[in-house]
Amino acid sequence: MSPLDTPFEVTVVGRTPTQGGIVVLELAAAEGASLPVWTPGAHVDVLMPDNMVRQYSLCGDPESDRWRIAVLREEAGRGGSRWLADHAQVGTTLSLEGPRNHFELEASMAPVLFLAAGIGVTPLAAMAQAAQIKGREYRFAYSGTTREAMALLDELAQTHGERFQACVSEEGTRVNLVSEFAELAPGTVIYACGPARYLDAVTSAAAMHQVDLHLEHFTPVELTAPLRDEAFEVELAMSGFTVQVPPGTSILQAVEEEGVLVLSSCTEGTCGTCETPVLEGEVDHRDSILTPAERERGDVMYVCVSRAACPRLVLDL
Repeated sequence: MSPLDTPFEVTVVGRTPTQGGIVVLELAAAEGASLPVWTPGAHVDVLMPDNMVRQYSLCGDPESDRWRIAVLREEAGRGGSRWLADHAQVGTTLSLEGPRNHFELEASMAPVLFLAAGIGVTPLAAMAQAAQIKGREYRFAYSGTTREAMALLDELAQTHGERFQACVSEEGTRVNLVSEFAELAPGTVIYACGPARYLDAVTSAAAMHQVDLHLEHFTPVELTAPLRDEAFEVELAMSGFTVQVPPGTSILQAVEEEGVLVLSSCTEGTCGTCETPVLEGEVDHRDSILTPAERERGDVMYVCVSRAACPRLVLDL
């Protein structure tokens, strides 16, 4: 088992609730232990009762010996955010796995635009800090309905000054994505995170200007019909046998029914836990993680949602 998949315990040492239903938690390692190294854009899995696992982006300083996550208490959610927001008091022990990073800030000096909406600000907070420290040209636009509902707002405004723009719907200020992209310096890279509707708008605006766009989805993209709505074969190169995957069954389910262990978490194509190398075949990518260029390479897939675009796949399982 990879160290990333080995649960470890942390203690809640700080708790800051906001009027907008967000709770910022500060986490410390157990006595005598140290927290794993992480890079901006990374998330951790929080293990909860009833086999619930939820992912939260790390939004503090990677050089600190403390971690920080922000939890939006969603009444209409699946229960994980409510449990964590209510249960995690100072002194509470939490079980985590990770960190993992499928939204990493590329190591270059290209200009960068950070676009956040709602709780999607969390992975971008650490990215913007990294860009600032490196002396990289950047701007940060953060959208929300009210100031009370915008996590880390005062901190970000103070840290980034004129590079930071708060776009608050209640105050009549909104980010104009079309003009933002039209005015970008050549070579600018965009990192965006937020609700699905916001990311759809970002994607549409970006398509008009051929920009280098990286997205982080907190909710899965809406799935359309698969490219091949029929059974296909999956050869498991390491295990030495082949499984049939019928329509309506995921590769993850089919493989697990044959007794092959595949680490997974969200089962929605958003967390990246079930990333699997592809040795042969064409993939119908249905996840919310890979960029178009990464999909074109076709060397990895997320078996909880993605399927075959051909009669047979060979996977490194």
